[in-house]
Amino acid sequence: GKTKMQQVGVDIEEISRFENKTLEKDSHFLHKIYTKNELDYCFSNAQPARHLAARFCAKEAVVKALSNILNKNLSYSQIEILRKENGSPYVNLIGCEENIEIALSMSHDKDKAIAFVIANKI
Repeated sequence: GKTKMQQVGVDIEEISRFENKTLEKDSHFLHKIYTKNELDYCFSNAQPARHLAARFCAKEAVVKALSNILNKNLSYSQIEILRKENGSPYVNLIGCEENIEIALSMSHDKDKAIAFVIANKI
C-alpha cells in the first residue's frame, strides 16, 4: 500500500504583535499573509488581533509540518484557515498539487495564541 508521511508543526505568538493600529484591514502587510476570507472573518470580530494571531500561528505550524513533506515552501497567503459550519477550523491549501490532509487545532488566551497541526501526505 501507499506509505503515509506524517509530520507535526506548532507555533505560539504574542497577540499584542497583532494589535498595532497600523494593521488596518487593507494594509499591505495583512494582504501578504491573509486571504480576503480570513480578513473578513477576523475583522468581523470585536477583537481581530486574537483571530489574526491564531491564524498566523496556524499558517506557521502548517509551514513547519510541510517543510519535510513538500519540496517547495508555500507562502502564507496559500495557507488559508477557514471554519466549518460547526465552527471548527480547517486548512485550505491554495495552489498545492499534492494530496495532503491537515488536522488543525488553535487556541488563544489573554496574551498568546497557539496552533498545532498534523499533516499527512497521502
